[in-house]
Amino acid sequence: MLFLVLFFIVNQVLAAFLLPIPLCAQKQYKATGKASYYADKFNHRRTTSGELFSNDSLTAAHKTLRFGTLVKVTNLLNDSVVIVRINDRLPKKSSRIIDLSKAAARKLNFIKRGITQVSVEEVIKH
Repeated sequence: MLFLVLFFIVNQVLAAFLLPIPLCAQKQYKATGKASYYADKFNHRRTTSGELFSNDSLTAAHKTLRFGTLVKVTNLLNDSVVIVRINDRLPKKSSRIIDLSKAAARKLNFIKRGITQVSVEEVIKH
């Protein structure tokens, strides 16, 4: 029992000193530009992060954001909003700022257009 109490106290002390900068103090990514969505032929292929891609998931590819980052994507033509998780990479020279799954594109109402103007904002957990 004493061991568990000491273990808990040591963990609390270490956590207080070793915690990174609070998430709300970190610089938040924001950008506007073109978005497109994945073609059906990419369904069930591996993403750069190693997971299997599914057009039914709310995921996206980005040039630089870390895998697992959540971003709020707003379609600037109709104000539709979706939150997606970054799990793939866009080519560095891509003219798009984000490539979305078909499910995300459907929520943003741009399936017929194929490409739309969006704002992308990192979701910071407080």
